[in-house]
Amino acid sequence: MPIKPPDAGEYNPYFDRYISLVPAGDFEELLNENTTEAINFFAQLPEALHDYSYGRDKWTIKQVLLHITDTERVMQYRALMAARGDNETPQSAMNENIFAQNAAVSNRSMQDLLAEFTIVRASTNCLLQNLTSEQTTWGIIANGHIITPRAIGYIIIGHVLHHINIINERYLKQ
Repeated sequence: MPIKPPDAGEYNPYFDRYISLVPAGDFEELLNENTTEAINFFAQLPEALHDYSYGRDKWTIKQVLLHITDTERVMQYRALMAARGDNETPQSAMNENIFAQNAAVSNRSMQDLLAEFTIVRASTNCLLQNLTSEQTTWGIIANGHIITPRAIGYIIIGHVLHHINIINERYLKQ
């Protein structure tokens, strides 16, 4: 079932920064291409940069990758709640800095983090591809704003692209 791009009213305007990065095209192909791009991008980074941070209180590249994975897990849960019609369970904000602070990545390899990302992405793909057209438009309130599964799908793709851009701009141009 093809997933169409979300309408502006299906998500917090904050997420335009991610959705605007997603090119036009078939959602399933875009998600698969995004998965391959993310894996290839992080896999090719020199090991000397894996634990590198470009500034005080900035995340390392491994923390960025786990942040992408953690955020996708949270967004996947929200998509599931919406697709199952659960408008009663409160959905609060995710504090990404607390997540990063409490995630032990320094002793993990990039290969291990990429394996985890791959598993989470496969789960996201399975969930989203098996929703009906109607289910992709069902919304829940998360952090005070409506969000739909199809908006979440596009946010997930754009979120990866956003962080690849940041790594290229701030970590690799030293």
